Amino acid sequence: MDDSADATKVEWREWGEDAFATAERAGKPVLLSLWAPWSEDCREMDETTYSEPRIAANVNDGFVPVRVNVDRRPRVRDRYNMGGFPSTVFATPDGEVITGATFLGIDGFREILDAVRRTWDGKGADAGSIPRQLGDATPPAGELSDRAEEHMVEQLLAAYDEEFGGWGTDVKFPLPRTIEFALVRARDQATRTLEAVRTRLADTYDGGFYRFSHNRNWASPQREKLVDENAALVRAFAHGYRYTGEDAYRETAEDTVEYLTTTLWTGDAFAASQGGDDAYYRQEATEREDSDAPPVDRTVFAGHNGVAVDGLLTLAAYTDDERARRYAERARDHVLAELVGGDGSVVHFGDPETGAVGESGLLSSQARVLSGLTTSASVLGEPGPMRAVADYAIDELQGDAGAFRDGPTEGAGLLDRPLYPLDTNVDVADALVETWLLTDDDRYRAAAEDALSAFAGATDRMGVEVATYASAVARLRDPRVVAVGSEAGSDLHRAALRLADHETVVAPDDDRAEDGQAVVLADGKPEDRASSPGELESILTG
Repeated sequence: MDDSADATKVEWREWGEDAFATAERAGKPVLLSLWAPWSEDCREMDETTYSEPRIAANVNDGFVPVRVNVDRRPRVRDRYNMGGFPSTVFATPDGEVITGATFLGIDGFREILDAVRRTWDGKGADAGSIPRQLGDATPPAGELSDRAEEHMVEQLLAAYDEEFGGWGTDVKFPLPRTIEFALVRARDQATRTLEAVRTRLADTYDGGFYRFSHNRNWASPQREKLVDENAALVRAFAHGYRYTGEDAYRETAEDTVEYLTTTLWTGDAFAASQGGDDAYYRQEATEREDSDAPPVDRTVFAGHNGVAVDGLLTLAAYTDDERARRYAERARDHVLAELVGGDGSVVHFGDPETGAVGESGLLSSQARVLSGLTTSASVLGEPGPMRAVADYAIDELQGDAGAFRDGPTEGAGLLDRPLYPLDTNVDVADALVETWLLTDDDRYRAAAEDALSAFAGATDRMGVEVATYASAVARLRDPRVVAVGSEAGSDLHRAALRLADHETVVAPDDDRAEDGQAVVLADGKPEDRASSPGELESILTG
């Protein structure tokens, strides 16, 4: 159990079949506390609500309390999340949801405890229900068309905040993949958003980016720092530099790499996160020197490191940043050695302190590691077990209707019910498009197309948060590759990485090009050829 939980007065149990079986035998509902190691709100609820003696006694007497680390158990998170963390969920012994909320103070918690007790006494297990996303797991399928890209451009225009940058008029998230989509379709929106993120969410003292802002002018940041979100912003700023030449974007990416490779480096790979502490981060630099920095969760998540490999190698491709390349290689090699099986299955995490490991074969882990490997193949000419990771996802997680499940359909609570998350399906489909364009193997094209088609019926309901869906569809319908007939690192290959737009795949040492040539392929057919960086520049920028 975590230190924060140990400091409360609640007798927490670990997530698992035993806890639900205990609830069944005792005739009590289950109380799930979904928490995140980086969340300041979670720590506050532990220190106040769960530490209040009468509340703790009430919980221990009338419920079976279960503690869930949402980073380590994403399948539980995605089935029971109440809209943020902490999530406080009351469930039946079968795992069905009675009610729930996010952060609850002492008074609010007393009220919900009394309400749940009355409901339980009156209805028992009949008080529970299945969350809507699990009740009908079939995604809304349809035909892929240019409408996906057109709709997403319309969404950019409708949701963009002309005054402050970013999308939306309330809470502002950086949305790095949306920025990347906009860079080639609404560049002013993308660059103004990069400026807002760079000037308002960056920690200029300790480094790294905060998660989001609570208001539209970016002035009230939520101060946790997550490795995958920071790495995704490295990639977005690197792409911003590629399109604009603005040194500020390159420097911002480099500064973030510095943070990732110092504060969030375990010695082998990238740590998961650094906790939020608003009081600490409001201090001036000299005051911080005399204060303890927020703790770092040193868990090594395979998927988070996949995002880091992707982001750092993207920066290295544009700038020859040696630090970014070296640390990306080290993280990749550690994940491949410790967390990827010979069959391509990816283990969700490894804890370097306890030796604990996570579930195997989660869709998010497969997708993100695959993305890191496709970028490694493109930038370094080193795909590693790229095909095996892709094949495992297709063989084990893709359903007959085309969509991918989030993982195995087994476990306590509602884990035996399949979930087909749109955002993770988009991630794996995009990585499979990359795999197809690198290998010219239609198996990966078909799998990506099936996954995207499985959600095509909902195209007109998609928001800017899943802009990658539209770019993945566009890449399927108009695939472009620069095949380079020389090894990774050659002048021609490096030129291709810098000159091709970021939705075009660069494939080094590729049989589709003659030695010493680069071939621009459009939908698999040669369109232009170049034998020098200068010729390639004329083709790609002319």
